[in-house]
Amino acid sequence: MQLVTVKIEKPDDINFILGQSHFIKTVEDIHEAMVQANPGIKFGLGFCESSGARLVRWSGTDDAMIELAKRNALALAAGHSFVLFLGAGFFPVSVLNAIKMIPEVCRIFCATANPVEVVLAETEQGRGVLGVVDGGRPQGIEGESDIAWRKDLLRKIGYKF
Repeated sequence: MQLVTVKIEKPDDINFILGQSHFIKTVEDIHEAMVQANPGIKFGLGFCESSGARLVRWSGTDDAMIELAKRNALALAAGHSFVLFLGAGFFPVSVLNAIKMIPEVCRIFCATANPVEVVLAETEQGRGVLGVVDGGRPQGIEGESDIAWRKDLLRKIGYKF
């Protein structure tokens, strides 16, 4: 077995969700969950099929996000993993529970706009996602002014009242 890391290639401001599923039906179910959560959402989905034809299956509503998803899914090449890129202005918090509720979704590894490296195990059989390195290390402990900034931000963007 070898450990391999694959960097997710994306623009800095684009959020994505990396997960694992167990069935090709995931492609249609994630698409439906996305448009039901927000009918105007822009997204692209890439799904690594791990049996049968073993293709990167894809769907979405935005050509640029679809291309990101297909390219990153192929680079990961890890069985039944999926990568879902959200267009500018769309955030995982708006769709994450809908994705988690899809019966064939087994796990979510991350949902972020941070730089991400995916840690994979590679064997003769194929690849599996072990985890992710999401963003950078903390630089310290927040102080009172940092707490005030955090609370203000959440209220400014409408997540808290």
